[in-house]
Amino acid sequence: MSAMANLVAFDGAATPVAHTLIPISVTREKGKVTAEWRETLSGVPAYAQVRHYATIQKLSSGVYVCEQRTEVPVMESISGNNASGYTAAPKVAYVNTVVSRGMFHERSDAAGRRLVRQLACNILNGVTTTVTPTTTGPAPDLFDQLAAPT
Repeated sequence: MSAMANLVAFDGAATPVAHTLIPISVTREKGKVTAEWRETLSGVPAYAQVRHYATIQKLSSGVYVCEQRTEVPVMESISGNNASGYTAAPKVAYVNTVVSRGMFHERSDAAGRRLVRQLACNILNGVTTTVTPTTTGPAPDLFDQLAAPT
């Protein structure tokens, strides 16, 4: 995978909004490589920002496990203050998460991995027409090329 770059993605709101996630870190631990991106909106704590992770790990069986995880924290809504006039700081109430995981044998080839990734993406997106497979970016690098984030 090429050097980490900003990720820009539109959400599913009625009026779509572009979210820019910046590279935060790449960690390597026991053969597992994990890259992290995070949105950096002003006025929102880091723990409450949209996050995206890409991981790759080769198992002893020769199978590569590739995973992308997108997390959207949802903040509690604070209404008013208590009898002493104190208003608690908002916290994350829960996190909505989507995980895409591919498991590919070491004998698989890029074309086969691209085929299954594109099928999964088209089903997930409800695509029922011919589309050209995406061949560049974090998902194709990770799933098709088995390239670890850098």
